[in-house]
Amino acid sequence: MSNSGKAVRIGVFGAGRGRSFATQAAAMDGVEFVAMCDQREQALTDFASQYSDVTTYTDYDKFLEHDMDAVVLANYATEHAPAAIRALRAGKHVQSESIAIKTMAEGVELVRTVEDTGLIYMYAENYPYSNVIQEMRYLYEKGEIGEFKYGEGEYVHPVDKRTKISLSPTWDHWRNWIPSTYYCTHSMGPVMYVTRTRPVKVNGFIVPHDYDNPAMAETASRRDTAGILMCQMDNGAYAKIMMGSLKCHYTWCRIYGNKGEFETLRHGGGNMIKVHKEPWDKKPGEPSDMIYAPEFRQFHEEAVRAGHGGGDFFMLIEFANAIRTGEPPYLDVYTGLQMSCIGILAHRSALNNNQTFDVPSFKDAEELKIWENDHYSCDPSAPEEYRLPPSVLGEIEKAPGVREEFDKLAREIRPDWYD
Repeated sequence: MSNSGKAVRIGVFGAGRGRSFATQAAAMDGVEFVAMCDQREQALTDFASQYSDVTTYTDYDKFLEHDMDAVVLANYATEHAPAAIRALRAGKHVQSESIAIKTMAEGVELVRTVEDTGLIYMYAENYPYSNVIQEMRYLYEKGEIGEFKYGEGEYVHPVDKRTKISLSPTWDHWRNWIPSTYYCTHSMGPVMYVTRTRPVKVNGFIVPHDYDNPAMAETASRRDTAGILMCQMDNGAYAKIMMGSLKCHYTWCRIYGNKGEFETLRHGGGNMIKVHKEPWDKKPGEPSDMIYAPEFRQFHEEAVRAGHGGGDFFMLIEFANAIRTGEPPYLDVYTGLQMSCIGILAHRSALNNNQTFDVPSFKDAEELKIWENDHYSCDPSAPEEYRLPPSVLGEIEKAPGVREEFDKLAREIRPDWYD
């Protein structure tokens, strides 16, 4: 990776999660942070005041008229695809945060727009760019564990009641209704990145809504506790993917090859890996197990200083290089959609007795026609004919008084959303 060449002018949409990208862009050689957009004027003004040359907007269309090369989307997770399509049509390259799409039809429109415009679209899945996953990719590419046979990825993120309200302070905030399978790319992304395989079939399984968990029962949450995806990959391997709010915070990845295994360790802050080989597979003098904390093989000091595991730093470099060269990154529109849509299909699988769904590649025109009018969604604002329940239990009913208490606490915890 190189960060040399003409500066890429970037605008950021979203003053919450987007702060990380904006800070990276402002400090990085070869990238210039020029504009920021957010509907919350005070949050926008407070952050942008640190940068004298940054123009701020509360209107997204006006923002897209700004003289810039690219847009980083860090707005609501369920609104990324429409924002990406508008940016591409306005002549801007796009880097989009998770999740890529809310519906399968959005995926079809997005890939067609990327192809029509010829612009760069990069899916901003940052977990593959952590030190441990980059090291696993390096080892896999060298053939250290042989051919991928089975993998596992986990992203478990429990929160308490007040944190849940802080993260989703309105009744229909996307975090309150999005199905437990949808936020799947933090766990599938590393498996795909390391092995360069993609899912071709998926089955979904659900740990239902927990009425005894205050972070669910006493908030606006209408989603389930966890989602488990079983995916067949295009090389015949299988991957088990899990995400949700079970009671132990983990980001974890394990890859079995036909010559060995490696995984990230569940202790040590997530920055260590173990590489294992059976006695008959290892070289003379090579240990059966190696456990170590790898450094980034490029830009180590810069990535460590950048925070957030270094992922945002590497994503921004790769995005800028793709714009300069015209060569799409690994996490292009097809890869991003392949790893995102399994969450949508897995929820439908769970709603239909764990039925198997074929996963589209998004590269075949006939295949795209199957999904172009598929607008099914769990969004409360979705048309009734396309509305799906956010839980395998159906529409979650709240106990009397929960909404009133939620509204009161939300205004107390997040007054910036209501002032």
